[in-house]
Amino acid sequence: MRTMEQLRKKETERYGNKVPALPAFLKSTGMMMFGTMLMAFAFYHINYVNHLSEGGFVGLALLGSYIAGWPAALTSLLLDLPIILIAWYLMGRKYMYKALLGAISFSLFYEWCERYSPLVINLHGSLLAAAIFSGILTGIGAGLVIRSGSATGGDDILAVLISQRSRFKIGTVFFLMDAVVLVVSLAFMPLKETLYTILAVWISGKLITLVTQGSNQSHPKTETVPSVPYKQAIQDKVKISSTVPVVQPAPKPAKAILTNSQRSLAGVSVHPSSTGGS
Repeated sequence: MRTMEQLRKKETERYGNKVPALPAFLKSTGMMMFGTMLMAFAFYHINYVNHLSEGGFVGLALLGSYIAGWPAALTSLLLDLPIILIAWYLMGRKYMYKALLGAISFSLFYEWCERYSPLVINLHGSLLAAAIFSGILTGIGAGLVIRSGSATGGDDILAVLISQRSRFKIGTVFFLMDAVVLVVSLAFMPLKETLYTILAVWISGKLITLVTQGSNQSHPKTETVPSVPYKQAIQDKVKISSTVPVVQPAPKPAKAILTNSQRSLAGVSVHPSSTGGS
């Protein structure tokens, strides 16, 4: 009971009489799950069905599915786990939990599309349309996942780490990483499908940058005063106080010591004893 009362008190202090907004965790989780659903839909119903490849770890998983028949969802998850552990070390436990949740969510959505979805999108006659639809859905989905503070797998985590430690935009990093996988795919995939896949990856990279930058512009950071170390603040205070002129109070006039002759001239009566018996 005390805990509930304390929570109500904190909410009242924060929001007043207003109803508090949807918790940030539920909002980010919903955004992440919607993004992974879009990506799983695009990867299976557009890329896989129309024999387009994909970059990143998902591209490697699809390549393994084309060549050896490995389950793409499981292969993608196995590739993601080592990078997620690295993210735990470099980016903290909270991000690792979100990335793991995103990877599992994507794998489950992809598995559901592969096993139970009755939808068939056959675009073999227009691979250009397939590339455009794949790029749009993948870019929006991946952008929403990154915007929610999560990741769909190891390639997303690597892209975020490289983008944070370099001057490249995150969409550019995605494109470069995907291009490496697509070059490998040329050894096993037809040239035509690979070129259309590169187009899809380029579109998705542009949309990822657009979605993630849009979140930063909609919530601009306020300028804050940089914190100053305590010792530096004390030194600055001493410097300022030393430069300010200090106004000293005017000295009190000293009492004048008069001789007997001066006192007599001033009309001051002198006691005979003070004159030495004169």
